[in-house]
Amino acid sequence: MCAFNAKKILNTSKLSLILRRLASQLFENHNHFENAVLIGVQPRGKILAEKLKDILITEYKIKNIDLGFLDITFFRDDFGRKNKILSPNKTSIDFFIEDKSVILIDDVLYTGRSVTAALAALQSFGRPKKVELLSLVDRRFSRHLPIQPDYYGVKVDSINNQRVEVKWDKNNKEGSVYILQNEK
Repeated sequence: MCAFNAKKILNTSKLSLILRRLASQLFENHNHFENAVLIGVQPRGKILAEKLKDILITEYKIKNIDLGFLDITFFRDDFGRKNKILSPNKTSIDFFIEDKSVILIDDVLYTGRSVTAALAALQSFGRPKKVELLSLVDRRFSRHLPIQPDYYGVKVDSINNQRVEVKWDKNNKEGSVYILQNEK
């Protein structure tokens, strides 16, 4: 973080409380997940989705939760516009989403473009009954598209030259959320 000024907005204990609240909301709306699946948007939604699944299993005793991971690299509207070679992540969805409620999970909702790409990529796997969006951080005044989360951990007001970043430790056990600003 040497080129940036960083402000911590969530520490590990607050992040843990938020994850438990989000899991509780998912449980309230989907009970035992017979007709719902979790799909983490690669790469940053994967860890969040795994953490939520772990909480649902350990604290709510849900036995079977389908969890998949979706790569959106080739579905992005800016694909090929950047002068760099992208290395896609692996999509791993080994269950049917037809007529299921799909909960898309990502760490930060910013412009809405990643969610649009995820919706397009999801169509390759069938037609869900419903799609919901869970985002740990909602950068609410930065949207380019009319997309809002159904579940969110925290809303953040940030300006365009700032970045919101979720950082997990090397074991993905503890985490923090920062607002980073470029030094001028």
